[in-house]
Amino acid sequence: MENHSFIIQPATEKHLHYAETITQEMEESAKARGTGIAKRSPEYIKTKMKEGKAVIALTKDGVWAGFCYIEAWGHGKFVANSGLIVAPEFRKYGLARQIKSEVFKLSRVKYPDAKIFGLTTGAAVMKINSDLGYVPVSYSDLTDDEEFWKGCNSCVNVEILKSKTRQNCLCTAMLYDPSKKAKTEEVALRKDFKKNLKLFERWTRLKKAILLNIKKTKNKTLSIF
Repeated sequence: MENHSFIIQPATEKHLHYAETITQEMEESAKARGTGIAKRSPEYIKTKMKEGKAVIALTKDGVWAGFCYIEAWGHGKFVANSGLIVAPEFRKYGLARQIKSEVFKLSRVKYPDAKIFGLTTGAAVMKINSDLGYVPVSYSDLTDDEEFWKGCNSCVNVEILKSKTRQNCLCTAMLYDPSKKAKTEEVALRKDFKKNLKLFERWTRLKKAILLNIKKTKNKTLSIF
């Protein structure tokens, strides 16, 4: 494997020209996975950069390598590190973990008292979150801010989320609570998930198999009438 070193830093206005590339890769990645938020506009990504609420990874030669941004909900009570993306040619180098670590630190600086949460279908991201102190929780432990949930409307699996009255979907919910770490551990749905990638992988496969089968069965039933 070729050796790569990256410059990972808070994104600023000098990085605005990368926005188009970032959004295109986000969309392509979501299509390849068959799940996830399908698209964010370049304008939205630029806003995050201008606000200092994003982390970008570049090679020493200035080639874009990865990105992640911060969203705040419920008047700053909840924070999400969203849109984690790594350029295809730089995957398998541990870059996603480095970016997540940096955006997590930035979130703690900007919102020191906020609960940090995430929704993901990726076992590797779940493992990274777990190492940072997140625990798997129920959807009811996340923000009830309607603006956050509206963001799921662009996901290909939004009908599953709606059918489950926003209590479940293919994504697994994870939460970090800086002020109540012990309590957060208590609400964890699966304590045995911690630092075990195989369990994350098994969990994501199981959710996908069950929920997509329900969706398929429902569609077949409706087609009869």
